[in-house]
Amino acid sequence: MVRQTATHGITRRHFLKATAATATGAWAFSIVPSTIFGATAPSERVSIGMIGVGNMGSSNLKGFMGNPGFQVVAVCDVDRFYRDPAIKAAKLTDKDGYTDFRELLARKDVDAVCVSTPDHWHAIPTIAAAKAGKDIYCEKPLSLTIAEGRAMVAAAKRYGRVLQTGSMQRSDARFLQACELVRNGHIGKLKPIFDSLQRCPTDSE
Repeated sequence: MVRQTATHGITRRHFLKATAATATGAWAFSIVPSTIFGATAPSERVSIGMIGVGNMGSSNLKGFMGNPGFQVVAVCDVDRFYRDPAIKAAKLTDKDGYTDFRELLARKDVDAVCVSTPDHWHAIPTIAAAKAGKDIYCEKPLSLTIAEGRAMVAAAKRYGRVLQTGSMQRSDARFLQACELVRNGHIGKLKPIFDSLQRCPTDSE
């Protein structure tokens, strides 16, 4: 998890920390050491492509714009009502705005993407982004089905990409404590509900 990214030499761990800080609000920026992004030259920043810039996407865009470790270089949305303001907010030109996310992924200057599309449209852009060699921050819920989620994780592993989902509650100290309690057996032994995607427990079981 600490391999260097291909273009900028920013570690995968730093990317994960920085995206978590951007997505969870200004309070979380303190978790990123100032030495990472102190006086980062534009050529050394992580170049972000925004896929989906509606309500949550526009909020994420502001977060990336406020973090000196990133530069937003492209935005994509099928709705001009969202796309045009995002182009302006990111200080881009019309040529950097797209209706087709595949055109954004084809850009060589995009290091990573932020997927903030509607919930039912997370899997395809995420898998395509991994295949295109981009790291991914994807909004919650990561997927609508177990099969989608497994396909997304498999794509990230296959192409060696960072994939982080935006579950902000997992950055809260209370939820972190709850996870530790569960992992250490304080609520008892956990049992799977489903043995596999193909098989569900029967009533007799």
